Amino acid sequence: MNHKQILQAMSGLMAGMFVAILAGTVVANALPRIIADLGASQSSYTWVVTSELLAMTATVPLWGKLSDLYNKKLLLQLSLVMFVVGSLLAGFSHEVGLLIFSRVVQGIGAGGLTALAQVVMAAIIPPRQLGKYAGIFGAVFAVGTVAGPLVGGVLVDTSWLGWRWCFFIGVPFALLGIFLLQRTLKLPTVRREVKIDFLGAFLIVAGVCALLIWTSLAGHQFDWASWQTAALTGGGVLLLVAAVFVEARVAEPIIPLTIFRNRTVSLTTIASLLVGVAMFGGTVFLSQYFQIALGKSPTIAGLMSLPMILGLLVSSTIAGQIISKTGKWKVYLVAGAIIMTAGLALLSTINADTHFGLLSLYMAVLGIGVGMLMQNLVLAAQNDVPATELGAATSVLSFFRSMGGTIGTSALGAVLANRVATEMTKGMTEAGIPVPPGGGGETSVPDMTKLPAPIREIVENAYGLATADLFLIAAPFAALALVAVIFIKEKPLKTTSGMERLAEEAEAAEAAESAKSATSGKSVESVESVDSVDSVESVRDGQVSGPADAAARRG
Repeated sequence: MNHKQILQAMSGLMAGMFVAILAGTVVANALPRIIADLGASQSSYTWVVTSELLAMTATVPLWGKLSDLYNKKLLLQLSLVMFVVGSLLAGFSHEVGLLIFSRVVQGIGAGGLTALAQVVMAAIIPPRQLGKYAGIFGAVFAVGTVAGPLVGGVLVDTSWLGWRWCFFIGVPFALLGIFLLQRTLKLPTVRREVKIDFLGAFLIVAGVCALLIWTSLAGHQFDWASWQTAALTGGGVLLLVAAVFVEARVAEPIIPLTIFRNRTVSLTTIASLLVGVAMFGGTVFLSQYFQIALGKSPTIAGLMSLPMILGLLVSSTIAGQIISKTGKWKVYLVAGAIIMTAGLALLSTINADTHFGLLSLYMAVLGIGVGMLMQNLVLAAQNDVPATELGAATSVLSFFRSMGGTIGTSALGAVLANRVATEMTKGMTEAGIPVPPGGGGETSVPDMTKLPAPIREIVENAYGLATADLFLIAAPFAALALVAVIFIKEKPLKTTSGMERLAEEAEAAEAAESAKSATSGKSVESVESVDSVDSVESVRDGQVSGPADAAARRG
């Protein structure tokens, strides 16, 4: 495919990815208002975010398997349809339970987009050229991430629209993505017999859910050291062990364990998991910090996230262009991991009084690190696997990055809720204000516009300190990702696309099979020739003997 054809094919992919990014970023700024409007708790706030991540995480490998059975374009369109359905359900929600369910539906659609978009890009673009197009992907990501909070803030602050339009606004973009995919994306459908491992999928989802429920409810509904903790953690670990047992024995596992024999895949998977924990877990609560700790409106909160997004856009674009020109990529992985760790460490020093200029610098540092690291981990893995394993490698990395994000968001959300409750109880006691029964245990996310000044100051301080704790916890995970990246061996980037590599591998396999058959035929012919000579010699000697006698005589 030439440059023009690749850009046309990517138009539908980018529209789909824009929808997925927009949905998350539009809602981010609106969530504090949504949760307050529905009268839900801090735990519910976490689950509105976590439910989509969990659904996306669980379905990424399933979408990857389905792409072996059915047309990838059709599956991409189906994932966008799921996204539309989830958005409409969320927009019409009147209680937090339906909102969480709608986020699950959105997550299933996002799982398809996450898995299939990168598989399709690897199929049509050579690894050496991916950096060039990563700039386009980075631009779409930046526009969606920047526009989302701004649009979300305006919608929430506009009385005649409100937060429900944060969900409705993505619908026309999803429909546009479906149309563009139909017009521009043309891929051959390669069908083969595949049996989907539903038991393995169930065990993985059930095990992760058990651990997430524990991290979300521990410290609220029951103590951290309790029989409920033992049951949920023990049950979750057992389910995941059973999942590994099943995946090692089925013909078509959801997560093929054999792929981890590849050192690059193993190390990039570990790094992706750790990056997911650090990045999602640390940044998902930033909007809440802007609105509650700093007292900003949703619109201003959207503008305040610009430094991080611009840092990500600039670093991913420049690094991608340089990688395409030089073919060297490991240095950007290492540098990105170092800078990301530094950014998280700097953000762990913030509080409710941090100057915005300093906060902007810290966020820009974090964005630069993430931009250099996250997408290039996928590039390294895709470059080092056969074309037949491109889908598996890509979906495994996406799965573990989403898994890290899900666990990080849930666990750090529980830390945030506990620290906020502790700090609010402490502040109210020091100020001589009566503490509600149960302390701050299961407090609702406050509507700052309705709080009296003394209480508002206590809440702002509590959320400022609690958010800094999240970054302090996330920083070591980024440091561990750096260790994993250092041990990745740099290999030259391939100059052929996934489809071309697949054709070459098929031809090589066919040639090897033909050569094997030819060699086998020659061996049989040689044996027959020897036997014929021996028989002639036996007759000439006046003997009648078989091949065995002739062989014995030669011996």
